[in-house]
Amino acid sequence: MNLFIAISIGLREISAHKFRTALSMLGIVLGVSSLVATMALTGGIEEGSRKFMQQMGGLESVSVVSREPSSSDFDFANLSPGRTLLDAEAIRRSANFISHVSPEISFSTAVATDGGGNPERYSIRGIYPDHFVIGMHELAAGRYLTPLDIERGTRCAVVGDSVARYLWPNTTPEKAIGNTILIDSSPFTVVGILSLYQMESHARARKSGKSFSRRWDPFRQKNETVLIPFTTMFYEFRSGAFPLDSLETIKLETLTIRVGDLDFFRPALDEVRSILNTTHRGVDDFDLETRQDWFDRIEASVRATRLSGALISAISLLVGGIGIMNIMLASISERVREIGIRLAVGARQRDIFWQILIESILVSFLGSLLGIFASLGLIEILKAISPTENVPVLSADAILLAVGFALFAGLFSGLYPAAKASNIDPITALRYE
Repeated sequence: MNLFIAISIGLREISAHKFRTALSMLGIVLGVSSLVATMALTGGIEEGSRKFMQQMGGLESVSVVSREPSSSDFDFANLSPGRTLLDAEAIRRSANFISHVSPEISFSTAVATDGGGNPERYSIRGIYPDHFVIGMHELAAGRYLTPLDIERGTRCAVVGDSVARYLWPNTTPEKAIGNTILIDSSPFTVVGILSLYQMESHARARKSGKSFSRRWDPFRQKNETVLIPFTTMFYEFRSGAFPLDSLETIKLETLTIRVGDLDFFRPALDEVRSILNTTHRGVDDFDLETRQDWFDRIEASVRATRLSGALISAISLLVGGIGIMNIMLASISERVREIGIRLAVGARQRDIFWQILIESILVSFLGSLLGIFASLGLIEILKAISPTENVPVLSADAILLAVGFALFAGLFSGLYPAAKASNIDPITALRYE
């Protein structure tokens, strides 16, 4: 049978029973629209998670964290100096797969301008220049801290956007460069101001004038930070508080490293563990915290959500397939005499089989097209109510997958009616009233 003739006969049959066909399509429409919308929603969550992780340092960032030593090493815990600058120097010197190392010490204190005003409490962090690379920092104005600042212990600072806005609310970042701030009454010159880091939903709220102070802000630490040279932090604020500590032995609050190439991620971690085992004198009072575990949990959650949506969509498509099967069986009952005449004048059984099967697939295809249009409207609704950073992302893969499932449902549901129609006895069919 000619394919175009089969399609034209199928369209004529559909147009002759519009309401009944529309009801049979409803399951396909719901199934396709829900599947496409679910794929778009989970795709948006995945994309937002990747973007957020990249802004926070990416998978290359690894934190060296402290932990209780194992029972076998517990009696020797005092032998380990803990996380110190010696760890950072050993990793920088000996780890071939590590590109950057960022040791940090910090404390919280009041910060004010030298012109007075209300002081505000911020986190002051003593850092090395590698911190800016590992933390994916960008400058709005000025410069970063340099190795020369570390060597000389200069009184200079790079501040976050929120700090600059509070201290100089009516000043641009460029004009704030060179101003003096008082950190625990000690004067520091501002040499750099970081760019504003914000989630897109916060940016939208800011533009509309709405308050978002109570919203969760993962970039708050980056925006409300004051960064000074590591050596300056030690000599100005820490050496007096801990007179027994030297620059090399002072305990670090944070030690972060960056793997140069993710292809060598595991060898890099093994290399760092070996170095830290030496500097910690064999005591396992440290661990390496990677972003991979966190990202894997996000991926697993996205996959579970996608699977749940796919199962719901599959149920809708199954219902749609049953509806198509019903309409095809009803159509065959009405067209018994027509089928008998075709068989009597020379039509083969396989011609009748393919005619009914093509009609079934055609109904499911039209339903999938309507489902795609319905999903576009559903995605727009999801965009309006979803966080902007997780805005649904429509992909061609989701559309092709949904249409493929719909066509499979139409094919499967049309097999039995097509087989039944092709096995009708012509003589009995011609007698059918």
